[in-house]
Amino acid sequence: MGFVKVNGVNLFVKVLGEPSNKPAVIMDAGYGDYSKTWDLIVPDLARETQVLVYDRAGLGRSETSTNPRTSREMVKELHELLDALELKIPYILVGHSFGGVNMRLYASTYPEEICGLILIDSTPEDYVERFLPTMSDDFQKAYNSQFIHEGNYDEFIESLRQVNDLRSTLPIPLTVICAGKKSHYSKASQELWNEMQRELLSLSTEGTFVLAENSAHYVQHDEPELVLREIKGLINKSI
Repeated sequence: MGFVKVNGVNLFVKVLGEPSNKPAVIMDAGYGDYSKTWDLIVPDLARETQVLVYDRAGLGRSETSTNPRTSREMVKELHELLDALELKIPYILVGHSFGGVNMRLYASTYPEEICGLILIDSTPEDYVERFLPTMSDDFQKAYNSQFIHEGNYDEFIESLRQVNDLRSTLPIPLTVICAGKKSHYSKASQELWNEMQRELLSLSTEGTFVLAENSAHYVQHDEPELVLREIKGLINKSI
């Protein structure tokens, strides 16, 4: 636990567990969120392998950065952080929500460093055009007004463009965990969300879809055992 200077900014990082023959697990939180979101699963996971959680610049205990808050910049910073820590390659990446956008971009940018990817209710690149218009005006207003904690709305949209531009089919195991009980979703909206999450399976030659039937957006809080099971399964598959 401590700070690592990345591109002139001190980032808060925790590395738990011991090095082993198993791949390290790198975890990235959702928009405006930070390492604490993983507290329910990290202690158990760290008994299996090394686990890294961190706070992106401007969040949690990390210092603020003047660099753009787009996925491309965040991926560069994470790559520099991992280089500094000299964790064993290849990694398993785990991303929740917007963190899934970052982890997708990392996997596409540095495919030789990755042996598995888990997306937890990850934001699809066509979310704004395809899904958001199906929701109520109040929901859309609340969604669009949230972009004050990290990057702004334009940087968020740019991040979705970046991950779309590098979209490819990766030769690594992918698990897509979909929240099946989303707050404020109608039956039709939930079905569309499930469909869009399933479509993320095309990112891999070896994709697995898992529906977390009792979870809202934070599956790692609502069904931590499910998330643990899927990460551990990918760890064992990657040995």
